[in-house]
Amino acid sequence: MSKQTHSFQAEVAQLLHLVTHSLYSNPEIFLRELISNASDACDKLRFEALNDAGLYEDAPNLEVRVSFDKEAKTLTITDNGIGMSTQEAIDHLGTIAKSGTKDFMGKLSGDQKADAQLIGQFGVGFYSGFIVADKITVESRRAGMKPEEGVRWISGGTGDFEVESITRAARGTSVILHLRDDAEEFLNAWKLKQVIGKYSDHISLPILMEKEEWKESEKEGEPGAMVKTGEWETVNKASALWTRPKKDITDEQYQEFYKAISHDYENPLTWSHNRVEGNTEYTQLLYIPAKAPFDLYQRDKHAGIKLYVKRVFIMDDAESLMPSYLRFVKGVIDSADLPLNVSRELLQESRDVRLIRDGSVKRVLSMLEDLAKHDKHEAGAQADGVTDVVSEEDKAKEGKYTQFYAEFGAVLKEGLGEDFGNRERIAKLLRFASTTSDTPSVSFADYKARMKEGQEAIYYITADTLAAAKNSPQLEVFKKKGIEVLLMTDRVDEWALNYLQDFDGTPLQSVAKGAVDLGKLQDEAEKKAAEEAAEAFKPVLAKLKEALKDKAEDVRATTRLVDSPACLVVQDGGMSTQLARLLKQAGQKAPDAKPVLEVNPEHALVKKLDGSVHFHDLAHILFDQALLAEGGLPEDPAAYVKRVNALLA
Repeated sequence: MSKQTHSFQAEVAQLLHLVTHSLYSNPEIFLRELISNASDACDKLRFEALNDAGLYEDAPNLEVRVSFDKEAKTLTITDNGIGMSTQEAIDHLGTIAKSGTKDFMGKLSGDQKADAQLIGQFGVGFYSGFIVADKITVESRRAGMKPEEGVRWISGGTGDFEVESITRAARGTSVILHLRDDAEEFLNAWKLKQVIGKYSDHISLPILMEKEEWKESEKEGEPGAMVKTGEWETVNKASALWTRPKKDITDEQYQEFYKAISHDYENPLTWSHNRVEGNTEYTQLLYIPAKAPFDLYQRDKHAGIKLYVKRVFIMDDAESLMPSYLRFVKGVIDSADLPLNVSRELLQESRDVRLIRDGSVKRVLSMLEDLAKHDKHEAGAQADGVTDVVSEEDKAKEGKYTQFYAEFGAVLKEGLGEDFGNRERIAKLLRFASTTSDTPSVSFADYKARMKEGQEAIYYITADTLAAAKNSPQLEVFKKKGIEVLLMTDRVDEWALNYLQDFDGTPLQSVAKGAVDLGKLQDEAEKKAAEEAAEAFKPVLAKLKEALKDKAEDVRATTRLVDSPACLVVQDGGMSTQLARLLKQAGQKAPDAKPVLEVNPEHALVKKLDGSVHFHDLAHILFDQALLAEGGLPEDPAAYVKRVNALLA
């Protein structure tokens, strides 16, 4: 094929502009990205060769080589992995192939740390080479193709790239970086070894560099120089990090491995490294990130678990190994029992996979419980004024669960509906704001410990915002009696709590569902007064029911209101008006069930109803104001305004 010129996909051109303007705050990251890509190419060859050993050709030992040429100012990363055909070079190096490209570009902000994380997450780390190079040449041949079917790809990182056919004897890929003048520090063996040791020591393939030795100058008075010997040496440990004993791995190595597999720029919050033996044998190295990725709430997003079988890479994003509600977990699972030719379909049916999944979920929940315990220790010590002797390891965990929950708490709640077997453990990990705390720091156990004598339920309310929850009319009697109510403002809350009827034997009760019944917390005098007021109010209630028959399922007197004239509730077991609103906003069909209007017979506005010539208008205003108070909107806002204005006039 003669030389052809192609234009970059528009998003790639925009991305390259950002990269060449120092997108990465740490330029040496480019070497990590390119070595990671080379390692992935070798993993792909190893996987494809399970069904076709001929792909190894005459080079069965997979490796990555890093070399440099000071005179030509080039740095080359070569692998003998799967390689690329001409069309693959055009497709893979000229476009961002992953879905969600527009979302990706929309997230780029110019913030170097944040944008660097996004680039890695979208698998476009190849373009990081333009941080240090003003031109990149890629030469490649796909395993199994003829030598004359090689391809050369060249670009200066602007609007286009050139592609031509070449003859390449060796399979695999060479990425040749033509370094800019300000990047000549990477033409130094010591510098390259230092960067490889920092970022890529965990790569299970050998990373080779040519040995150098000092040679004195033959001319008197001239300095000597380092010269290459022609021998190659391995400059990384070349053993998968998770296969090494824990005692031999430093925290820094664990953290760098996490960054390499997750493309995150920050250190993880915590991690767990274990070898599991029993009915099935596997090694797990699982991480909990410190920050949520931008696509956390895309439920079709795959989990971040890489699957290996006997140290052979099988697949990225093995969703069968981690449930959706733990999709934020990153890591590696290496099984000793699964077949090497395992497919995604087989993963879904395998008994061994189910055991691995169950064990991994339990491990993640244990990690979270450990973090929560140390948060609890910190809070308890502050409250009691007690200073315990705390280890440095324990100190490092203090406050981390609060940090975790702020990022991932809403996703963890999905587990109530997805993971029946671990529902109780998940419930203990949940935190909420309440009428005594604006921050989501109250657990169900905390709430139970503070329940009033005679209180028989855990009370909660769901709302769109914390302000709407705190100021809801439904809370008035609870505030009056000093009864704590949990304030739930995540969209997932009401759906999730459908799957949790009680906590540790105490029922959960929404204050916006059913008639309020405070049981033993309400004295006999209060009950008698309420019954008498309701009896005297019956004629007005009958008229209200008639006036609002198209809007309200029922109208009844209530004792839950203190300062407000009315509020809306739904029947026990019914869908709340808030959840119905959320479903409609998401374009989904919600039940047409009408709410119940509860009115406060002692309120001045309600007392005015009896005998008022504006009864019909006042009735509708009461209903619409109750709807507004909980964050809804009247069906006919113009009619509501007209009624209010008429009464004001």
